[in-house]
Amino acid sequence: MEKFDYPKALAELEAIVSAAEDPATGLDALDAHLKRSEELIAQCREYLRTARAKADKLEETLKK
Repeated sequence: MEKFDYPKALAELEAIVSAAEDPATGLDALDAHLKRSEELIAQCREYLRTARAKADKLEETLKK
């Protein structure tokens, strides 16, 4: 499994937003973009939760 690349996911989300704002983008493409953005957002949230948990754990370790 490939390691999650947060900056790459954000860049892809920005590209999806640009495509969604383009009047030339068709409904089928918008539907595909919506599904992909849902996947990316879920992955980003999980990545951030994990990073936050690691930071909290480190902070607790440093307080000891």
